[in-house]
Amino acid sequence: MNLARLDLNLVVALRALLEERNVTKAGRRVGLSQPAMSAALARLRRHFDDELLSRAGSQYELTALGQVLLDRTATAYDVLERLFTSQAAFDPATETREFRLVSSDYAVDVFGVELARPVHQEAPGIRLRLTRTPATVVDDTESLLSATDGLLMPHGVISGFPATDLYDDRWVFVVADDHPDLGDRLTRQDLARLPWVTYQRTYDAPAVRQLGMLGIEPRVEVSVDSFHALPALVAGTRRIALVQARLAHRLAPFGGVRVLEPPYEAVPLREALWWHPVHTHDVAHTWLRDIAAGVGRRMVDMPA
Repeated sequence: MNLARLDLNLVVALRALLEERNVTKAGRRVGLSQPAMSAALARLRRHFDDELLSRAGSQYELTALGQVLLDRTATAYDVLERLFTSQAAFDPATETREFRLVSSDYAVDVFGVELARPVHQEAPGIRLRLTRTPATVVDDTESLLSATDGLLMPHGVISGFPATDLYDDRWVFVVADDHPDLGDRLTRQDLARLPWVTYQRTYDAPAVRQLGMLGIEPRVEVSVDSFHALPALVAGTRRIALVQARLAHRLAPFGGVRVLEPPYEAVPLREALWWHPVHTHDVAHTWLRDIAAGVGRRMVDMPA
């Protein structure tokens, strides 16, 4: 494939056509006439040797290849947009742009809140958009990072991408205040016999993989994509949940739960900001990473 011979404007047209599934609407979306968009579709069909859009009655449907290209085109468009909006200089006091970070609700509560303060002070025109970590993050890390400005994620879940360390945390268990079977401490036998509440793909976390090495298989009764929901799903039940200490101590006073230490030396958590290599030398991203690293250093003095 000779990229020099490709018209990158076709990426814009392809995305509009696949998402709108209508030549006229796609043309209107990107500012092209209906004949010009029809010509773009013809070129795309020749390139891919596929119809991409096939008529079904009065409407168009995506072909099998068109469906495959739908997500890939959106990712490619985002990468191109970020590439061509790269800057030689960045003045936080005057810039107006948005940084999109992917994060769990835990990282938003513990780190995102702290990050937003210096960003607000130094760069009043900068917007932070914090979006929920998808369950597919481990399987599709590159696509996710290529379409965002960064990912807040602890070490041990993903690898192979640049990252800057932010802060450390440790793991604790939350149990109901009135748990009928537990006193002031947990045993390994308790972990094996009691039902669990877990955060979506908890098995990706090193602390949970560690349980398998100890011969403990958590009996998961409820799985949820929110760390904030864990205490509420534990309160008034026999369930237990593994939670980051910084978050547990924030939520415990409001959730009818108490915090207990693990009955083993749990692997600590080191939170990091990950990014796609295309952003490594971008001045705007360098500024954001420097701000994030500074926030992380200040958090060292905040007990976990």
